[in-house]
Amino acid sequence: MISSLDFWQIDAFTPDPFKGNPAAVLVLYQELSDELMQSIAVEMNLSETAFVLIRKDEPPLLRWFTPNFEIDLCGHATLASGHILMSEIYSDLNEIVFDTKFVGPISVVKTLKGYCMDFPSRLGEKQDLKDIPDFLFDAITSKARPHTVYKSRDLMLVYEDEQVIYDIDPDFSLLKKFDDFIIVTAKSKDSKYDFVSRFFCADDGISEDPVTGSSHSTLAPYWSKIFDKNILKAYQASKRGGELWLEVRENRVLIEGEAVTVITGKINF
Repeated sequence: MISSLDFWQIDAFTPDPFKGNPAAVLVLYQELSDELMQSIAVEMNLSETAFVLIRKDEPPLLRWFTPNFEIDLCGHATLASGHILMSEIYSDLNEIVFDTKFVGPISVVKTLKGYCMDFPSRLGEKQDLKDIPDFLFDAITSKARPHTVYKSRDLMLVYEDEQVIYDIDPDFSLLKKFDDFIIVTAKSKDSKYDFVSRFFCADDGISEDPVTGSSHSTLAPYWSKIFDKNILKAYQASKRGGELWLEVRENRVLIEGEAVTVITGKINF
């Protein structure tokens, strides 16, 4: 019977400790119950905890849990999982293909910059601003209204001025009344980046996600059309901040970033 497990905490989408987005990774050699994985995610109290189940003659199964529920897709915890498997478990490998519960196979390839993930593209449907409740816009910011809205898993609000994105101080008590995760984004004025974004998840246990790989499955195809190019560099403008290199393909988005291990430990139960 399992009574303890090793874990790693990784800062993803950054080369520097204490920046980017922290994720916990646990590598399993036998299954845990969903209830136990959820309890561990609550204990870790990070935006996502990743569980990688090593299986004989099958690709490893990757699942992601927030402190409140299992999520369908998570970028930074996938990056973190690839980093741990290729640095700690299978150091001779340069590519890992994960099975997932909701979105099919996801590959992570070691690169000169860090790791590159192959994610689904999901721009979603353009929405009429009149169909979005005013309280949501007010909860985000009173300084401006978005000019464009798209809905995929997340609701993406596109603003004219990137300074609005940096200045947003949401009313999370109001945001909890809205069911969807919220992406806010604008074109970057910094020549280093094409666009900036932030990601709010008021009912997730973590109100703002520092750097969100999965949101770029929606952001990248939108900005690719706006700029008429398929290679993009993005900055997620949270307090911790993070950089992402993106390549948009027909129905996939390649998302590349760096990762650094900051904590190793053992969880007992």
